[in-house]
Amino acid sequence: NSSESHNCAKSILTSDRLQIVVTLSQFFNETWEAANCANCLKNNSEGLSNSTVEFLDLFNKSLTCFEQNVQGQTIYLSPNNYTEVCKNCNETYRMLNDLYNNLQRLNRQGGESGYSAHLCIDVEDAMNITRKLWSRTFNCSVPCSDTVPVIAVSSFILFLPIVFYLSSFLHSKQKKRILILPKRIQSNASLVNIQEKYS
Repeated sequence: NSSESHNCAKSILTSDRLQIVVTLSQFFNETWEAANCANCLKNNSEGLSNSTVEFLDLFNKSLTCFEQNVQGQTIYLSPNNYTEVCKNCNETYRMLNDLYNNLQRLNRQGGESGYSAHLCIDVEDAMNITRKLWSRTFNCSVPCSDTVPVIAVSSFILFLPIVFYLSSFLHSKQKKRILILPKRIQSNASLVNIQEKYS
């Protein structure tokens, strides 16, 4: 009976004291949602989305490039000198980083999966691993192109007060104060001297 099928399933799933099937089902559903796994799939969940496949392919190419350029050189190089890795893998890393940034931007607008949230955990973890290797392990960093304008603007702002006070000092008239004693005070002083003489 269709009306009794739900009750039948419920009684079978919750028959034991721990309700292990229900607990596991809830755990896996919560993990799936927390990891945003649906964001790696196509709308109808038939497989990985095209952007995810492209990202994972580029991620594997980056790791392969890292391995090829580090292999055999770690004996001769100091731990902080990975110039070959930085030079040879720069283009692959930049492509991966740009693709990740584009995926983030597209995902905020709904993306291929139709869900508007974070990227799926596989893509985020892969990018975190790559960035950590690139910046911390291989110490590959590209100087920021905005450094010169930032320094110029900062120094200009720092020197503004100095220019202001210097110009106000040069353009203002410096008057020396001369104390002029009134004659009344002098005459009073002389009267006191006269009174002292007579007393």
